[in-house]
Amino acid sequence: MKKQQGFTLIELMIVVAVIGVLSAIAIPQYQKYVAKSQTGVSLATISALKTNIESAIAENGTFPTLAATSGGNTTLGIPKTDLGTIALAPTQGASGAGGTITYAYSSNASKLLGTGKTLKLTRDDNGDWDCTTTITDTSLVAKNCQ
Repeated sequence: MKKQQGFTLIELMIVVAVIGVLSAIAIPQYQKYVAKSQTGVSLATISALKTNIESAIAENGTFPTLAATSGGNTTLGIPKTDLGTIALAPTQGASGAGGTITYAYSSNASKLLGTGKTLKLTRDDNGDWDCTTTITDTSLVAKNCQ
């Protein structure tokens, strides 16, 4: 009589159950990782614009204006973005040098971020920058922007 080789049905069912449990844990963690990396990318993108905006303020005396765009702007060095739109808006200050860079997330961004949520860098008339966000899950955003 030959010895049977292979796996029993119960062994295969246990393996499938273990894989199911592991994927139930791993998928939400991966989605959180993706959302966190997208907020990092958007913050880095708008932070890189601060130098160009400071130059524009030095040349023109006022904070530049730009309607929300995802197509980029070569004058100010705004790159194209797939995750949302970037807008520049001056604030009503004494010198006119204050303003806000707003990154508004679109439906292309992670569902954990939410469509319409924003990440903002605000410059006051003294040249100090402050970061704020409407993203409710603070674990997805850098510590300096909560």
